[in-house]
Amino acid sequence: MKRLVDRLLESIIVVIFAIIVASIVWQVFSRYVLQAPSTVTGEFARLLFMWLALIGGAYTFGQAKHLAIDIVPMLLPSRMRQIVNVVILALVAGFAILVMIKGGWSLTSRTLASGQITPTLRLPMGYVYGAIPFSGAVILFYCGHFLHRLWRDPDDVLVGRTESQLEVQP
Repeated sequence: MKRLVDRLLESIIVVIFAIIVASIVWQVFSRYVLQAPSTVTGEFARLLFMWLALIGGAYTFGQAKHLAIDIVPMLLPSRMRQIVNVVILALVAGFAILVMIKGGWSLTSRTLASGQITPTLRLPMGYVYGAIPFSGAVILFYCGHFLHRLWRDPDDVLVGRTESQLEVQP
């Protein structure tokens, strides 16, 4: 299941990034070559960048490539390291549930209900804010994956090791 989620997120990230690049290239071309700057491409790229940043952050967390202060857990014995990893994952999951999913869903719902729209594209701002609960759900999924791995093998998910390094371990 994790590989499926990884591939789906990779595809989404690549598509969003390609659209952002094409949008900016068109903006530059229309401004300097056609002498008629596009009015929508800048806003479109900014809105997609928010989705890219949030989904990319969730994907990075799932690959265990996020920024981590790992000096203390690496010095701990195996059992303590497992406890620290569980506490860290519980805190991340709590943040994902309370702030990103619950708070993000509330923000998205209220914004859609208020009818707030983007200035140029006239898109509902709730669609832009929808990246927050979506990314929170992805982070929560990855927390569950890592907790499951820790349950099966306490030394499996170690702070400071990426998911790809874990997969090559016997």
